[in-house]
Parts: sequence; C-alpha cells; structure tokens
Amino acid sequence: MSKKCIYCGCEIDESSVIDFCEKCGKGVWGERMFNTILKNMEEARERGDLYGENFQGKIE
Repeated sequence: MSKKCIYCGCEIDESSVIDFCEKCGKGVWGERMFNTILKNMEEARERGDLYGENFQGKIE
C-alpha cells in the first residue's frame, strides 16, 4: 500500500514524516513554514517522539 498526499492524492514516499506532498504543503503553509514543519517532524522522529507507545500505527 502506498502513501498518498491528503490534499491532492499524489503518491509520496512511505518514509515521509508528513502526510502531504511538498507542493501542497508549500501551498497551504508557504515555503518557510512548510520547511519548519518538515524539519520539526523529522527531528521528532529521530528523538522517538513521533510515535508514542500507545500509537496504533507504530512503524517497526
């Protein structure tokens, strides 16, 4: 099963920490905010904060 953008439905990388494509993300929040969101989400994943113990979709 492939991961799709929640806005336009295009395919996005399965390892993406966000559920939308770059084009839609920049369209919704603008380039600077999109880049900040992406950076913060990637840092949260590295720290292990993105998926808590109770998260049902935890990636093994």
